[in-house]
Amino acid sequence: MAKVRISKGKFDGIQACASEKGIIAAAAMDQRGSLKKAIAKARGAEVDDTALTEFKTSVTRVLTKHSSAILMDPEYGLPALEHRAPGTGVLLAYEKTGYDAAVKGRLPDLLDVWSVRRLAEAGADAIKILLYYNAFDDPAVNEIKHAFIERIGAECAAIDKPFFLEPLAYDDALGDEKSLAFALAKPKYVTAYMAEFSKPRYGVDVLKVEVPVNVKFVEGLKVFGGERAYTREEAKAHFVAAAAASTKPFIYLSAGVTDDVFRETLELAAEAGTPFSGVLCGRATWQDGVPIFGKDGQAALEAWLEDRGVANINALNEVLAKGAKPWWTVYGGLENIEVVG
Repeated sequence: MAKVRISKGKFDGIQACASEKGIIAAAAMDQRGSLKKAIAKARGAEVDDTALTEFKTSVTRVLTKHSSAILMDPEYGLPALEHRAPGTGVLLAYEKTGYDAAVKGRLPDLLDVWSVRRLAEAGADAIKILLYYNAFDDPAVNEIKHAFIERIGAECAAIDKPFFLEPLAYDDALGDEKSLAFALAKPKYVTAYMAEFSKPRYGVDVLKVEVPVNVKFVEGLKVFGGERAYTREEAKAHFVAAAAASTKPFIYLSAGVTDDVFRETLELAAEAGTPFSGVLCGRATWQDGVPIFGKDGQAALEAWLEDRGVANINALNEVLAKGAKPWWTVYGGLENIEVVG
């Protein structure tokens, strides 16, 4: 394999978010609207922005002692970053939360007063963008999204910061993404976006992706719900096919499932020999702490995090130690990377 050239800023940024072994074990804490609603529901009353920052601060203070990086939003989370463990990498989200449901295509938008330069000045080692994407959607919709990602890639290149892209599959015609119909289509969608956004024109450095199956429809898993979309061997084949479509390092997101479901999912990925390079895991680790925070406050949340939250993340780290591959694996090894600049 020919030497791969990576700029110094991008190389250093990815390394800052990874462990010494090249595994990205990052905690995700960039939730905004959904988290605010969950806290309000637990509290039984509306909450202000301070509650969001307090929650993010507690998660950061406790869980970054066991993570290689933290993903945060600049709207409510910057004060929380002051409490992260030494040596923890920082990914900052650049997109607005959610999408305008009144406009076709789940089009993305950026935070109004932020740029890659400003995020870097705020302490970002890497930039994260979430993009709803269906490779088989209206071509006019996808042209907008392709150009959008090209602009972000160019902006990251100009500041020499790594670009982490999080594509999320959808199909409005199929509806519910938790349905059997969507589970059957999901491998095709995930494989397609991993291939698309591996193209050099987008400037993506790391893909943060969904697993290509819905594990609740995998016959033979503990989480199997009784309705089959794939056998265990078929599911493993989907993992292999999606991974083969990517020429970039990729990590898995937890997509809001419970910690035990996410661990079983990663074990299946490892069994398939998938060269994933880690995770960006949010709700699977800390979501059960939301009701505690809502009812009993920040001190109670931190006590829960020190107990159950740390246990969750340590169990996840054990799975990563057995199954994840260094981010440079896709490039033929660390020795095959030439750092330039």
